[in-house]
This record gives sequence, structure tokens and C-alpha cells, in this order.
Amino acid sequence: MADRTPPLTVDTLRELAGRGEIDTVVLAFPDMQGRLQGKRFAAPFFLDEVLDHGTEGCAYLLAVDAEMNTVDGYEMSSWDRGYGDFALLPDLATLRRIPWHEATALVTADLVWADGSPVAAAPRQILRRQLDRLAARGCTAQVGTELEFIVFNDSYEQAWDTGYRDLTPVNRYNVDYSVLGTGRVEPLLRRIRNEMAGAGLTVESAKGECNPGQHEITFRYDEAMVTCDQHTVYKTGAKEIAAQEGRSLTFMAKYNEREGNSCHIHLSLRPTDEAAAAAGTAGTAGTAGAAGTAGTGEPRRNLMAGGGPDGMSVLMRHFLAGQLAALRDFSLLYAPHINSYKRFQPGSFAPTAVAWGHDNRTCALRVVGHGNSLRFENRLPGGDVNPYLAVAGIVAAGLYGIEQGLELPPPCTGNAYTAAYQHVPTTLREAAELWENSEIAKAAFGAEVVAHYRNMARVELDAYDATVTDWELRRSFERM
Repeated sequence: MADRTPPLTVDTLRELAGRGEIDTVVLAFPDMQGRLQGKRFAAPFFLDEVLDHGTEGCAYLLAVDAEMNTVDGYEMSSWDRGYGDFALLPDLATLRRIPWHEATALVTADLVWADGSPVAAAPRQILRRQLDRLAARGCTAQVGTELEFIVFNDSYEQAWDTGYRDLTPVNRYNVDYSVLGTGRVEPLLRRIRNEMAGAGLTVESAKGECNPGQHEITFRYDEAMVTCDQHTVYKTGAKEIAAQEGRSLTFMAKYNEREGNSCHIHLSLRPTDEAAAAAGTAGTAGTAGAAGTAGTGEPRRNLMAGGGPDGMSVLMRHFLAGQLAALRDFSLLYAPHINSYKRFQPGSFAPTAVAWGHDNRTCALRVVGHGNSLRFENRLPGGDVNPYLAVAGIVAAGLYGIEQGLELPPPCTGNAYTAAYQHVPTTLREAAELWENSEIAKAAFGAEVVAHYRNMARVELDAYDATVTDWELRRSFERM
């Protein structure tokens, strides 16, 4: 993968710190849920000590539940192992200012053990391993993620105090594509957009969605790891900006019985620098937002485009066939929580069928664009997805299709909700069992990673199964 110019260089950080314009540096890594975990450092200490050597964090950060409770079943970290540390090493290509915090910079970390070996179950490492496999075939993945969220006039503290009931959405009705509806919340949306641009993200647009208070801000696609890093920065920053404005927003997959929050993931393939050079089209991978360019400045060739009747290359047909073959097995990576599966309802614009189609939103996999913009969209993930795991799953599935030479079946041309296709898993329990028993997953990710994320699902299921819900109380307290 080509070298990239970071949004903020170390030399510039030194200058800004010397002038007092940056006094804090956040070093953080994405955890199993895709949340940023880490430490805040005084800028001089970061530059003198942490920059070259990293810092330490308790390994339990990849072995707890969503509420940070210690749980059993994880091989890498437990009471028996003494809950030791792993190291956080800054990836300086991710160094950036975060304008929503005064005088603050952020850098994403990779995780390694004391002997320098990578932490296999770390989401960033899981994605990197699949991208390395892809690069060995001369390809790099270009990815875009489309996160939806619902905004409320209530603060996060007010939402907590009311048990997340009776919150007031910023819009009272469906504002899908409504300029009037988005105008009602534009000061917040504008601040998020502009401050993400200040953090080095390339903003495309914002639009309203169907559920009251639901909106989407999109950013230009980029190399897979870059997009996932930016995704986590955006998701964290949007919440922090909303909190500063006395509001709250949620990315949870299914907040209520109306439309859920999706996170559609778009992916296309381009040649690596080495492959492009061998083909006589050498160039750099470009800066943030670029698809990769040849030496002439023209976009680097999209390896998914070809001369077939549907405009797809043989490579894309195998890659897409692999998505279908592994989709059920990898659903845990696309829909990692119990709530995730409540999105998958007929006629909801969330998929239920293991099918693909051209510009067909009823399918799990939607092919869009043409020529150099040709790509496919995985519509399974919701707003709660860990982007590193989901993109790793998409790449691994595509590689499986290539390695096996899988043939792509005909597209769905009608309503996939009512057609006779395999159904996506309907519960986390079903998805976890498919993942645990998947030979495709074991071959692509290794036994350690499969067991680690199977245990994550077990922990969530055990907690949910032991919980008495409001639904049960309403139905049973008096009448049963």
C-alpha cells in the first residue's frame, strides 16, 4: 500500500505544540465494538516519550462486554492470566487535529504484545491481514461507508435518566431528502460536517432519512483502512459534538419499530502501486478521497469493470459470488449485536435475502455505477457495525470467491423480499453458530479470531437471555 500524507505531520505537531496551539494528543485504538479506547497525553510528553515507544493499556479492553464488564471465555486476557498489558503504537499516518476539542490532536494506534507480535484479535489487525492477502493478488480495496443516525433534542444525560424513553427527535416526521427538514437541524449537521473536514475527512453531503430525526452524512471513499479509521473518528466526533450542543444522537441499528440506522458499505478494487507499475500505469494512491491515480492524474483503473454484458470483469464476478457464498457465515461481522437483527424486516430497505441485483435495494448486495465507478454495496451492516470487521469480512469473502473460482448466479430483477432466496440470519444466536462452524471463516481469519468473536456473541446472548424486558413486564405482570 502506498505511503500517505497524514492530515497532520509530526513536524507540524511539534510546531503547534511549541506555540501552545496543541496541548493534548489522544492515542486511541478501535475496540471490538469499533469504539475508540485510549489515553490523553500532554503534547510535549507524547512527542518526547510516546511517539517512538507507544504506551500500554490493559489487554482486557479486547475482552470485556459492551458495558466494560470483565467476562470469561477469552483466551487472550483473563483473571488467570492476570489481566496484563498490550502496547499501543501510534500509526502516524492517522495523526490529525480534532476541531471539536480545543488544542487537541488524535492518532490511531495498533496493538502489539510485549514481544512485538500483533494482537491477532484487534480489529485493525484483522482488517490489515485481509488487505495484505488482497495486496498479494495485486489489488487494493476502495471503500465508502454510509452511516445513518437519529438526533434528539434531549442530552445524553437526559436520555439516560429517562431510560431512553419518550425522547424528542429533532424532526417529527419523515424528512427523507427534505431540504426543509434538514434545515431544522442544519446548525448541528453543518458543525459536524465542517469539523470533520477539519479533521482531514472529505465531506460529500448530508440528507434527511425516513425515521423522525434520522439523518446521514457521507464522506468520500478511500483506501479501506483509511475509510475505517475515518469512520471511527466521525462516529466518535459526531456524538461528542452533539453532546456539546446539548443534544444526543444514536447509531444503534434499530432504535424503534420504524426504519433502522444502516451503514451500507461500498467497495471496489484498484491495482496496487506495484501492480500498476508492472502494467505501465504507475502512480500514487493519492490523498484522502482519491481512488488512486495513474501518473497522468487519471483515476487508476477499476479492476471490477470489464467487457461483460453487465459491465463487470471476471474478477468482480468471482468477488461478488464470494460475497453470496460467505454472507451468512460472516453475518456476525456485519451485524454484531442482538439489536442488529431487528433491522432485517421485509419491505424495510434492510435486506432479508442472500441475493444480488443491479441497483436493486431489496437485495443484500447491490451493484451500482459503471465503468471506473462500478462497485457493489453490502446492505447488511447497520449503524452499530465495527467497520474494520465488516470490511475484513467483505474482502475475505471476495478472496474466497476468487480462490474457488465461484460463478455468479443471475441477478435478482424483482422483489428479493418475496423471492425464493436464502434468508440472512434472523438472530445473533444463528449468526454466531454459523460463524463458529464456518470453514470459510476459519481459513480466512484463523481459529483464534473465530473463537474470540464467537465468545463476544456468547457474552451478549447470555446477558440478554438473563434480562427481564419491558415487553415481558407489560404482557405478563397482571395478565399472566
